[in-house]
Amino acid sequence: MTPVRGIVLFAHGSRDDRWRAPVEAVAHRVAELDPQAKVSCAYLELVQPDLLNAAEALIREGARTIRVLPLFLGMGKHVREDLPQLLDELRARHPAVGFTLAGAVGEEPEVIELLARKALES
Repeated sequence: MTPVRGIVLFAHGSRDDRWRAPVEAVAHRVAELDPQAKVSCAYLELVQPDLLNAAEALIREGARTIRVLPLFLGMGKHVREDLPQLLDELRARHPAVGFTLAGAVGEEPEVIELLARKALES
């Protein structure tokens, strides 16, 4: 039996509820592309769930590996310092779960290409 894969889309958070819509749209699309994966959104601040609660919900659903994908444009302090500390806490609480941290999506060549093309649209 293949272990259940968990994916957390990690974003900053905002008091404005509309801000969550694109993050949740990405989660919905991930679930469409891979119905076997368990996907959740998590937020650094101002919005729930936070990373700890989102990851623990995936673990309760059977996830034994969790990939955290920061939906940030760059490797600022949150991605460079805050997020690794949060992952260390998760690893200490759940040593049987394999946590991996992806790079900030805004640094991926495909995303840079897409943003450049969007900038050139008339």
